[in-house]
Amino acid sequence: AEVRDSSVQAVEEWLGAELRELDGPRWRAVPSLRAREIGRGSAQFVRRVCGSRGLVQRLELQGRLERHSGCVNTLHFNPSGTRLASGSDDLRVVIWDWARRRAELEFDTGHKSNVFQAKFLPHSGDTTLAMCARDGQIRIAELSATQRCKNTKRVAQHKGAAHKLALEPDSPCSFLSAGEDAVVFDIDLRLDRPATKLVVVKEGDKKVGLYTIFVNPANTHHFAVGGRDQYVRIYDQRKINENENNGVLKKFCPSHLVSSESKIHITCLVYSHDGSELLASYNDEDIYLFDSSHSDGADYRRRYKGHRNNATVKGVNFYGPCSEFVVSGSDCGHIYLWDKHSARVVQFMEGDRGGVVNCLEPHPHLPGLATSGLDHDVKLWAPTAENPTSLKGLKEVMKKNKRERDEDSARHGDQYDTQLLWFLMRHMRNRRPLRVSEDHSHFKLAPKTFGTLYSFAHSSAKPHATCTESQYAYFGTTRPTCCSPIGHAETIGQSASRKIGKITLGSAVDKTGGLSFRWCSSLSSTWRNATSAENRVACPA
Repeated sequence: AEVRDSSVQAVEEWLGAELRELDGPRWRAVPSLRAREIGRGSAQFVRRVCGSRGLVQRLELQGRLERHSGCVNTLHFNPSGTRLASGSDDLRVVIWDWARRRAELEFDTGHKSNVFQAKFLPHSGDTTLAMCARDGQIRIAELSATQRCKNTKRVAQHKGAAHKLALEPDSPCSFLSAGEDAVVFDIDLRLDRPATKLVVVKEGDKKVGLYTIFVNPANTHHFAVGGRDQYVRIYDQRKINENENNGVLKKFCPSHLVSSESKIHITCLVYSHDGSELLASYNDEDIYLFDSSHSDGADYRRRYKGHRNNATVKGVNFYGPCSEFVVSGSDCGHIYLWDKHSARVVQFMEGDRGGVVNCLEPHPHLPGLATSGLDHDVKLWAPTAENPTSLKGLKEVMKKNKRERDEDSARHGDQYDTQLLWFLMRHMRNRRPLRVSEDHSHFKLAPKTFGTLYSFAHSSAKPHATCTESQYAYFGTTRPTCCSPIGHAETIGQSASRKIGKITLGSAVDKTGGLSFRWCSSLSSTWRNATSAENRVACPA
């Protein structure tokens, strides 16, 4: 009991560290409305409203946009905010009239694997979308005014998955892409060969696979990248010389992570509205704010804690016209909004039933945002609650997230690479039917990688039978709606007399679409207690 009390106290002290006091409200409704009635301050009214803490604390779910048949990986508003583009593991993009909850256009992207991003190019009249996907292709969709897609074409090809695109704020024809092959492409649609290799990101002689890229909105020559190590790297397109510091202008990293032996990497980074600050979200670590004007090697300025970023490639974003807040999803299925200055949580909302919120897209002009994750829908949030949030249950969830993170770190250290987990979370659903093989001599017990094991649809698959999706065992806190065989693993049963929730070792899925499988254990406290062979499950390795 004494050890437990000490552990609880340590978690509380950690959560309370590096916090500042909240400032008083910067916007008050009644005085602001009165001033607006007589023409005073009307030009800044909407900006002040959108950046007010009072409205953030009143955000609540307004509705859902339902059209996709896979988890939704990307959301992007057009510059005017009237349309919303969503892309999914179903390989389709939907253009929404979000205010009317209506899909205006739906089209096949031409990608062969999970669509990771789809963005309207600025100043293109909402007729050009840039897209990237797990297949490494960068594609362009040309849309017509009559609500149809005229065509899609490939303009670049990475040798690994391409997770993110970076738009130049004033350019309708040029943008950047980053891939797991460590390459950054500069893509100019005016050229016969649009893609030019800008840089290969390296640490010493080792390539660094990339998961995120963002252009500085105040200085479009500068862009930042993050990926399979702990460094935020900033480049100047005019001064890239790979013989000098691998072309890097400067690097940032939290000081305590510089010499970390764990496999730390950056899942998402984003510049603030004026380019003065950079946010970086680290896998199974915290979110850090850097001053982009600081010199090479500078430490972080703020740290945002309490969420969990482990199961998928989490996004992070600023919220508010002047980047007043930080917003992120979490493995616990909640959406967190922190006050940027104090680093305190000011809003805490239950997001996806699937248990993970990945994508958060603030509206460009109005107080609201769209989110998505493992559920197949898009959720819209607006400040319509009668009373501000009480943050009910926040501390308990934050403590649970911290405790699970520490347990995973202590139990397994570096035994596994979480990139495997990300790969599985994004692996394509449309694989050929799974065949069951009796040879599982090469299978090994693997450490915990998936969170909670919660249900089995079937446990009666027979040896050499074809496994279907209904025979999957799912991971997560609720019904999974993931893009691919993560979030689930194939059940291996020999007898219908086995209880639901039991899986036998009698036969083992060997391969699907070229992926081999291994046994995974220690998936939850319940799972850890199930030590007999018949209670284990096969998962892709």
